[in-house]
Amino acid sequence: MSTFPLEIVTMDGKIFEGNVQRIILRTVHGDVAIMANHTDYCTAIGMGVARVTMEDGKERNAACIGGMLSVIDKNVHVIPTTWEWSDDIDIERAKAAKEKAEQRLADESLSKEARARAEAKLRRALVRISTGGR
Repeated sequence: MSTFPLEIVTMDGKIFEGNVQRIILRTVHGDVAIMANHTDYCTAIGMGVARVTMEDGKERNAACIGGMLSVIDKNVHVIPTTWEWSDDIDIERAKAAKEKAEQRLADESLSKEARARAEAKLRRALVRISTGGR
């Protein structure tokens, strides 16, 4: 299968740079798969599990939350707000964050803003858990 250059950079620095066969991730418009020779494209990233098929055909998963995806001249750049490879995710910590968010959401006196923050924390925890870390 053909490959293309992929670069993943967060605020903390470069996470990955190399050739891959495919990347699938959630955008604000739904899931998208990028393969070699994809047309130029730019979109905002949503929240979900990203799947990267490496040059050797092995798949790596990551929790990907927010940011931008661009394909320019067959070069793919992912600039996520959060990117955590599945083997770097602490599942117990994610489960604790999920439980804390659920408890917070059970409080009926929560303000609209506090509820929105708790819902976002719950969604992030669920993405991390579904990515399947250690």
